[in-house]
Amino acid sequence: MTRREWLGSAALGFGALAAKALAVEQSDPLAARRPHHAARARRMIFLFMQGGPSQMDLFDYKPRLKEFAGKPLPFQLPGNYQAPGIDKTKIMGPISPFRRFGQSGLEMSEWLPRLGALADELCVLRAVHVDSEAHAPAVRQMHTGHNVQVRPAMGSWILYGLGTENRNMPGYVTLRQLVTGDGGSPQNFSSAFLPAAYQGTPVGVGNPELRIRYADAGGTPAVQRKQLDFLRTLNQDYRHRAAADAAMDGMINSFELAFRMQAEAPGLMDLSKEPKSVLDAYGVGQAETDNMAQQCLIARRLIEAGVRFVQVNDGGWDHHASIRKDLPRKCKNMDQPVAALLTDLKQRGLLEETLVLWGGEFGRTPFDQDLSLGTAGEENRGREHNPNGFTMWMAGGGVKKGAVYGETDEFGYHAVDGKVHLHDLHATILHLLGLDHERLTYRYAGRDFRLTDVYGRVVREIVA
Repeated sequence: MTRREWLGSAALGFGALAAKALAVEQSDPLAARRPHHAARARRMIFLFMQGGPSQMDLFDYKPRLKEFAGKPLPFQLPGNYQAPGIDKTKIMGPISPFRRFGQSGLEMSEWLPRLGALADELCVLRAVHVDSEAHAPAVRQMHTGHNVQVRPAMGSWILYGLGTENRNMPGYVTLRQLVTGDGGSPQNFSSAFLPAAYQGTPVGVGNPELRIRYADAGGTPAVQRKQLDFLRTLNQDYRHRAAADAAMDGMINSFELAFRMQAEAPGLMDLSKEPKSVLDAYGVGQAETDNMAQQCLIARRLIEAGVRFVQVNDGGWDHHASIRKDLPRKCKNMDQPVAALLTDLKQRGLLEETLVLWGGEFGRTPFDQDLSLGTAGEENRGREHNPNGFTMWMAGGGVKKGAVYGETDEFGYHAVDGKVHLHDLHATILHLLGLDHERLTYRYAGRDFRLTDVYGRVVREIVA
């Protein structure tokens, strides 16, 4: 055999292997797959605080804000900047007391004492920035990487890249997904043009009871299996007659998953099986913490059961007004459950391989906002949206512990050093999960798409 003939046969062999891999993916799209490189994390929890938490009141203390509090802005806003009450705005000092926590000395709000006790587990990013100051496009970009077009969600990309570890549960679950109000849309957990198998499964949409509806079906498993086989035959017959139909493939797979879920899903969502000590640690049943506590505890149960990506959603962080009253309340809602989640993951040996991300779609401005146009007192003022520089934090999953990366200017308005654009954040998340953001692509409409579009760098400075 000549060298040219050998190369040709080898190419055919590799082509056959690729075709076989593609066939397996199409027939079993959720099969667990090897990552591109050694992974630091195997799974992820995204704690999404919709609305925009105030970074300078929680994680990014700025003494200059205190010095200039109540004074006119010492910097110039863009000439086209528009916001309600902007003509009456002034610098708002930090409204929360700060102190240093842990051996790392991480400076944080005293309104987050339980999370502060875990400061040495956190990797705080203080110079995140995004491209829009409006909720809907910013939320869409946070979830999908694009602020205008409909693209697959981050969880869908991760599931597409890695598959799932539990075939009896969805690989991507979003809890109490906010689908009303600013920024809420099913597009935030959509698989878009990826196969439908990678769609996020919403649980408790609109904030009702946290359970998977219709998981307890009637009839014996044997009868259901016969019904499902008959339905599958009809659907496959239609698919063959109508040629390729991704939606039909997704429907067939979803029926099969729903059948398997009946054995496991109800138990995973049943918190009554948890010891009272665990329920109390999260704050389940307590008025101030119950919503987040249930979500965080179920997130841990899902991750422990092999679900690849879980999102916890908490609204009410959009403090245009009354921030002095409402921000402390939101901190009480969130602090105990999130701290309990990190502690629980660590005690169970799960945190090391679970990447936890906390944050909103943007942050807040250093200047205040008077939505009543002058009739309200100081206690009714709030802060505007700020996409130019804000804080998110990560824990577990291969990130540095007790670390701070990035810096905003002296007023906490613009990212100035160690800047992390959202594309960089997405690239880093995929890297920690063993995925190369430039190689994780999907061919659609004549081009290769990816979560980071044509941008993004891995922020290696935060990788342990």
